[in-house]
Amino acid sequence: MSSRTPFEINGHSIAPGMRQTVDIPVSTLSDHTPVDLSVHVIHGERPGPVMFVSAAIHGDEVIGVEIVRRLLKADGIENIAGTLLAVPIVNSFGFLNHSRYLPDRRDLNRVFPGLSAGSMASRLAHIFMTEVVERADLGIDLHSAAVHRTNLPQIRLTPDNPRLAELGRVFGAPVMMYSKLREGSLRMAAEETGVDVLLYEAGEGLRFDELAARAGLAGILRVMHHLHMIGPDSLPEPGAAPVFCTESHWYRAPVGGVFRGYLTIGDTVEPDTVLGAVSDPFGDVEEEVLSETTGIIIGRTNMPVVYEGDALFHIADTPRADAAAERVNAHLEAAPLFDEDEII
Repeated sequence: MSSRTPFEINGHSIAPGMRQTVDIPVSTLSDHTPVDLSVHVIHGERPGPVMFVSAAIHGDEVIGVEIVRRLLKADGIENIAGTLLAVPIVNSFGFLNHSRYLPDRRDLNRVFPGLSAGSMASRLAHIFMTEVVERADLGIDLHSAAVHRTNLPQIRLTPDNPRLAELGRVFGAPVMMYSKLREGSLRMAAEETGVDVLLYEAGEGLRFDELAARAGLAGILRVMHHLHMIGPDSLPEPGAAPVFCTESHWYRAPVGGVFRGYLTIGDTVEPDTVLGAVSDPFGDVEEEVLSETTGIIIGRTNMPVVYEGDALFHIADTPRADAAAERVNAHLEAAPLFDEDEII
């Protein structure tokens, strides 16, 4: 019999060695349909940290939902030390509407820590903070690019946080980079309460991406093993060391027109590398988009029709493109695509 006390959340008591999905009331729709924040709690028999994993703070970022689903089915996850709080869908309103935002048109990731008597977004942020985030020692928040854009799997870190830098290396995404805290973001609100949060970015809004899903799941399991929450059984093999980048830049359409991209995420560039071209439909006007730095493409648009100023490529600076290419290729080779019938 475990000597640990049960984990209490929203009036529910989860005994050591048990797992349970707890529905926390958020709101009621105009047709009387209840909306809940559903948290799957795995409370281990052995002591350890409390870690939350969250997805779909932006309702169209579905790749994180799939990562959490796979995490909850991973071998040995029920025998963890400590406690896992898994929230596959934070923003149910946006998820059901295939939208990044809530019905009140607010971005949930700009209203944290929220208010109990604020807007719809603010109330949801407050519930998530008080019921999940403030109960944890560490969090991993899963995101993707917006609709019509795609991101290379990457970890974004708070600058000057040695603990997160260490955990980012353990996570083992192809790219790791600093990202400043933004006012109203979950990361800022969490870190103000003493809870460090790793931000994982990968894939495209409203789309599944097998590489992004596998890299995200593997990274979470590596972090849990590093924290002594799970053992080495079924742990993914460590990949190549992440490419560490300190700065990044967006390259935008110089004119409106039809965009042809010549490179994709994971490709490396040097100054004057031709990234793509924008032309008018008649071919009379064509402007190339050139890289100005040495780096790696960590994001790009998937839209061929662009307006002047639209974001086309996101490039993270690296000192040596050849070394970055070797590391990223090692990650890609270590995560081959499944056949359809092999996807768990």
